[in-house]
Amino acid sequence: TIGFTYLEIKNYEASRNPTKTILDDWAARNSESSVGELVSILEEVERKDIVEDLQTLIDEDVRKYLETQKKKAEPPVQVPEVDSCVPRTPERSGITVDDIPGGIPEMFDAFICYCQSDFAFVLEMIRELEQTEYNLKLCVFDRNVLPGSCVWTITSELIEKRCKRMVVVISDEYLDSDACDFQTKF
Repeated sequence: TIGFTYLEIKNYEASRNPTKTILDDWAARNSESSVGELVSILEEVERKDIVEDLQTLIDEDVRKYLETQKKKAEPPVQVPEVDSCVPRTPERSGITVDDIPGGIPEMFDAFICYCQSDFAFVLEMIRELEQTEYNLKLCVFDRNVLPGSCVWTITSELIEKRCKRMVVVISDEYLDSDACDFQTKF
């Protein structure tokens, strides 16, 4: 019901976190993916036990989401002066999903440069390079990087200090993009 073949599912078993990997791929393939859709699929395949187990986690996530939305609606705190000094918060610590604040930064075998229109190819490349005997750890911006900082600052930090190599997925769209210009010159 979620559209994966038997071989794809067997390949997911080899990943570090099969459930996360399959959910990430499902979300990338399906523009209609949502928690509600996942619950519907689980109910359709008669896995109400999983739905019951997840219900408290879903309720907690909804509560946190509503709190975040409420905070966003509040007006921002205004500071009496504006300056351009060194940032008061460590902007480049904790830039990837698996970074541990104050710990050793997450390292990668390669940084993948691509544009959104090539994302399907990038997903296939991820399957071939991470979930096979190659067992590489790739840095894919849309998957591994936390939002919140300047894209160019994060990209330069990852390419320069956290990735051993850079893999460029060349396409006409990529060659016309700002990302291509920055990443390849950097």
